[in-house]
Amino acid sequence: MMRCVGLCALLLAQQVAAQEVAVGDGALLRWLDKASGATTDIELRNGATTDFGQLTVTLSECRYPVSDPASNAFAHLSIGRAGGDAVFDGWMIASSPALSALDDPRYDIWVLRCIKE
Repeated sequence: MMRCVGLCALLLAQQVAAQEVAVGDGALLRWLDKASGATTDIELRNGATTDFGQLTVTLSECRYPVSDPASNAFAHLSIGRAGGDAVFDGWMIASSPALSALDDPRYDIWVLRCIKE
């Protein structure tokens, strides 16, 4: 299973590398509190940090395909606990949220799209 995930990530990265991408001004993220079932959509600008429950999220950059801006988003997120422990640092892909997902027992965060202004 792990080999397939690595191979799938490599193939996806090759497809992404072949696309011309642009950098958005930020990203629209969706947060889920698994304990309450509540979801919240948050706009976060590149370089900005926000807190959600016990997590702190920083968006480094959001990229999207130039040929079809609405088709996908690739966001680099750094997520940590309030105490400073890092729980995720990497790229999340809107069209494949399970490929690179936050592993937290209470919260789930995923990318919906890049923000362009």
